[in-house]
Amino acid sequence: MTTMVATTTAPATHSNRIRYAALIAKVLLFGLLLTALVWPDLSGIKGKAAGARLVVYPIGAMVLPLWWWAYGRTRSKLHRTFPWPADLLLTLPWLIDLIGNRLNLFDTVDWWDDAMHFLLWGFLTAGALLAFAPRNLSRGVLAFVALGFGATAAVIWELGEYVAFVRNSPELQSAYTDTLGDLALGTLGALIGGLICYQFRARP
Repeated sequence: MTTMVATTTAPATHSNRIRYAALIAKVLLFGLLLTALVWPDLSGIKGKAAGARLVVYPIGAMVLPLWWWAYGRTRSKLHRTFPWPADLLLTLPWLIDLIGNRLNLFDTVDWWDDAMHFLLWGFLTAGALLAFAPRNLSRGVLAFVALGFGATAAVIWELGEYVAFVRNSPELQSAYTDTLGDLALGTLGALIGGLICYQFRARP
């Protein structure tokens, strides 16, 4: 009896930890966004399309809960309960980006921007696949979906950065090379995120 209780409670405990982590991530994200509104000079995003970030980041973090409330909870064939792991993965990119800007890591650590494009696109792609991709996709098809989503998201991000602030900043001189590197790293990160997502789904 003791063994059975331990076996049944372990997954529930793990699920609760993921849920709490997702909720904490959202609280931290909205807290940082609020402080950016109150103290813009200390936000780390002043001069980096702060207004656009204050709009896009909450949407990015809330797209899955809003989809679930409007559609998923009653008609989703993918999930019987809210997909907290996907929600956490879809929230982390926005939170980590804000923290990196708040600590000025993008401007003071040479490799930080490259690492973030690789890592955060992996999180974003894995979260999107866990939330919306059918579970019966093969490894190859899932890899192509990950590449398509990741590359498209990376292009949209780079276009947004250019329109919002790069074209009028000193970064314009090196923007071409930097953009190519960001697109390559983001796409690679998306592919790795997709393959990890496949392995996660394949577990019994």
